Amino acid sequence: MSSPFLGVTLHGIGGIAHGSFYAPLNKVKRWAWESYWLVQGVSAWVITPWIVAVVLGTSPIEVLKASPGKSIIYTYIFGAMWGLGSLTFGLTMRYLGMSLGMAVALGYCAAFGTLIPPIVDGTFASMLIATAGGQVVLLGVVICLLGIGMCGYAGILKERELTDEQCKEGVKEFSLGKGFLVATFSGIMSAGFAYKINAGKPIAEIAISKGAAEIFMNSPVFILVMGGGFTVNFIWCFILNIKNNTIKDYKTGSRSLLLSNYFFSALAGIIWYTGFFFYGMGTTKMGKYDFSSWSIHLAFVIIFSTLCGIIIKEWKGASRKTMVWVVAGIIILVLSTIVTAVGNFFAGTA
Repeated sequence: MSSPFLGVTLHGIGGIAHGSFYAPLNKVKRWAWESYWLVQGVSAWVITPWIVAVVLGTSPIEVLKASPGKSIIYTYIFGAMWGLGSLTFGLTMRYLGMSLGMAVALGYCAAFGTLIPPIVDGTFASMLIATAGGQVVLLGVVICLLGIGMCGYAGILKERELTDEQCKEGVKEFSLGKGFLVATFSGIMSAGFAYKINAGKPIAEIAISKGAAEIFMNSPVFILVMGGGFTVNFIWCFILNIKNNTIKDYKTGSRSLLLSNYFFSALAGIIWYTGFFFYGMGTTKMGKYDFSSWSIHLAFVIIFSTLCGIIIKEWKGASRKTMVWVVAGIIILVLSTIVTAVGNFFAGTA
């Protein structure tokens, strides 16, 4: 049974997780980026998805064995596509910081991930343009993109106002040009995660037939998606480990340093997967316009990542005008989630 407002709540919880997952990585010391990114990836994309799927009783091994090969392949491919986005998403945080990096990357991600699926399915005109509920959903998407753009503009103002040294107080490797280039690629490729819901529907249906609760039916699907994403990230990070001679990171240093680095990297991965776990549950409650889940989820991610960025002083020294843009962007994003939920509600009662 659809319940758009419950769906929005679940997306909100997922947004909190995704908006804050990178914070523990700031606690990692003396490791290269590729080292702690790979460790958090093992936690987020391999270990946690399997544990969650088994604990929730979704019988992932049985479900995947019974699933059609085409669905498995496409879900994995979209996962690999998303993996490229995730890989460069980590670089985006490295060069732009949590708040600005997420705003820019997720702006592209929201546009492609929300609107492309109904266009590909051929339902864009019939579902969106021709119905009142669909038009409200479209309005919510537009408002979401506006809010994301406002947060991104605030980041540009910050870069203009502060010196390189001031910018790097909050983001050690701050680079606006390099960051925007990486964020563009990351946002477009990360939209692959939105497509996997459609590709993995046969798998989710099999999970239900084998006794999985509807709200948890996407757990086996996530295993494939995360597998595709992990493959891409593992290859790239391992290449960097070899090239930069950073394989020693995993075993060099005091015991306390290693335990701390492994703990915070793994914690980041667990928090990250929690975000998509709640995203998956939220999509089951959004009704026939479940594709709008992507824009709602990303809006929440922007909100909480911006707040985290403020808390860890990424915006230290920014002018009042810049902070007004940040706050206004957050308010617009909150409004977008409400509008999209209302559109889904009307669609569900039509």
